[in-house]
Amino acid sequence: MADTELAPNLPQWMKDHAERYLSSGGTDGHIYTLSRPGAPEITVPSLLLTTAGRKSGQRYLFPLFYGRTGGSYFVIASKGGAPEHPGWYRNILANPEVVIQVGTETMPAKARTATGEERARLWQQAVEFFPPYADYKVKAGEREIPVVVLDPVR
Repeated sequence: MADTELAPNLPQWMKDHAERYLSSGGTDGHIYTLSRPGAPEITVPSLLLTTAGRKSGQRYLFPLFYGRTGGSYFVIASKGGAPEHPGWYRNILANPEVVIQVGTETMPAKARTATGEERARLWQQAVEFFPPYADYKVKAGEREIPVVVLDPVR
């Protein structure tokens, strides 16, 4: 996607991860191993989410950990437990039409915020595949961390 760029202000590890994912066509980087001091390694599946900037219209790419629900994918708008939502989430609220790359497959999708029982179920799944989300929830304080379902458009 020539008109797509990495989202601004990504931490270096996310930039490196996205570059590896992109340069391999999705054969490398679709699984991410996170090493943290004093904690066991965590291996999580990763996808690339492309959104349209809510102000600029520019297409931005974000590497995110994901889970599966039926024929769809879901991601967590945690921003590491920051008090505000990540930019990609604000982008999809303005325009839910996105593109995702899962491994070597790229597809259009429509993003929606899970609510109620669906949100609770998917949040629990997310904490199982990436336990730090539980810590992020505490750090986020009053902000409920959104769970975003990405429904492929086929």
